Amino acid sequence: MVETVETYDGWYSLHDFRTIDWEKWQQTEKTKQTNALNELHELLAKWQLIEDNKQGSHALFSIIGQKADLMFMFLRPTMKELNQLENEFNKTMMAHYFKPIYSFVSIIEKSSYTKPTQNPYEDPAMRSKLFPVIPKTEYVCFYPMSKLRGETNNWYQLPKSERGKMMFDHIKTAKPFTEKVKRIITGAMGLDDYEWGVSLFCDDPLPFKKLIYDTRFDEVSAKYGNFGSFYIGTHVSKEEINAYFLD
Repeated sequence: MVETVETYDGWYSLHDFRTIDWEKWQQTEKTKQTNALNELHELLAKWQLIEDNKQGSHALFSIIGQKADLMFMFLRPTMKELNQLENEFNKTMMAHYFKPIYSFVSIIEKSSYTKPTQNPYEDPAMRSKLFPVIPKTEYVCFYPMSKLRGETNNWYQLPKSERGKMMFDHIKTAKPFTEKVKRIITGAMGLDDYEWGVSLFCDDPLPFKKLIYDTRFDEVSAKYGNFGSFYIGTHVSKEEINAYFLD
């Protein structure tokens, strides 16, 4: 029997992608636009209070390209809270101009091929990874991925030691980028179509390309990686919301 790997789980995560009906928005009278934006700001203030109280986190990104217009990223202690905030936004005036295009539901996950020296949930460094504040860098890169279960190459039939070696080599390749590129890894087995979500954060998009290019040559990616669509976006702060919709 193949030995599994213990995982440590943190906050639940929702990546919520939307397109905007710009024609409908631009045809809306200014008073209604203002009311919709004010309601959105009230909701953002509510989310910020939750983040300030260390009970979750959120961020908004403008997606570059035609896959979506905006991505909301949320972290919450429970799946139910993700559902509640999603429904709360769907009931706002602003949501009338949005159309859901894609979503990814998961939970922050850290796995270990070695036995920890202490309880991970009591380790401040580990807790900061399991219950983080979403980095408010200039750029985000998100993509879902799974490990291959093909007839010839099947990740889930490899011995734990072999999987561990490949993962340590993968981490070694990515290490030179850790100062510039922050990441949040979420597990989605049983929660979504892919098995993991990778969210990368940086103030320059070029390191995303270099990091992903270098790690593609690692055996774990080259032989066993199965990747979904990549989404690249720029952070939209609360101070930039009005300009995004009105300029």
